[in-house]
Amino acid sequence: MAAKESGSEILKLYKNLGETPLECIERFRVERPEYAKVNMTYLGRLDPMAEGLLLVLAGNTRDKKQYLEWDKTYEFEVLWGFETDTYDTLGLVTGMGKMPQKLDFKMQKLIEHISKKKTQEYPPYSSRTVGGKALHAWAREGKIDEIDIPTRQVRIFSLEHTNTRLIKKDDLLKEIESRIALVKGDFRQEEILKAWKRAIELQAEMNYTHEYLISGFRADVSSGTYIRSLAKEMGEELLTSACAYSIKRIRVGEYRL
Repeated sequence: MAAKESGSEILKLYKNLGETPLECIERFRVERPEYAKVNMTYLGRLDPMAEGLLLVLAGNTRDKKQYLEWDKTYEFEVLWGFETDTYDTLGLVTGMGKMPQKLDFKMQKLIEHISKKKTQEYPPYSSRTVGGKALHAWAREGKIDEIDIPTRQVRIFSLEHTNTRLIKKDDLLKEIESRIALVKGDFRQEEILKAWKRAIELQAEMNYTHEYLISGFRADVSSGTYIRSLAKEMGEELLTSACAYSIKRIRVGEYRL
């Protein structure tokens, strides 16, 4: 669970779906009272809709920066046909597209295109600051169009398609509802759920179907790469809409689940 480095301790925690990194740390403090008063900081955040390996630096946290550039591995799923303002399911549906046809034949070209990415724009709902204010604050205020969203250099070391499955309309809504129910605090949950219900019904009418496609992937990426942004970009490449349906981080540097 823990590794000692340069006077500090690196803890390998599992951040549950629906938690924020801070909630994960507080849960750990309750489970391990000996850490109740130990100074801690997480080494790379995970969004509420992501789960998996969360590294936490305990004790002396002044040298945090040296740990923040480690490469990472994710397993994630992409829901086709829906786009949201957060690029994952904890967001308002902002666009819909047709289900991609002959997806298996297009997958290799899609992977090749995404793997060549060198830069990535920060998602509007992220903690990156512009003008002293986080992008998610600009977005919540409806002012995101008033600023230039910054970009950063990224590298996709490997990307593979693992599976594609169908999910029925009612099951999709139930899963989204259950996942959003795990999130505490004000993340616009009520508004988002209403938007998903409307969008799923409209999507069924538009595509004359009650089943939707979800594709699984595994990716090794550089630090700072947003998986939910990759999901959105995959949709754009296939001339449709897409968002991240699930995200699980399984490796950070040399540390694995």
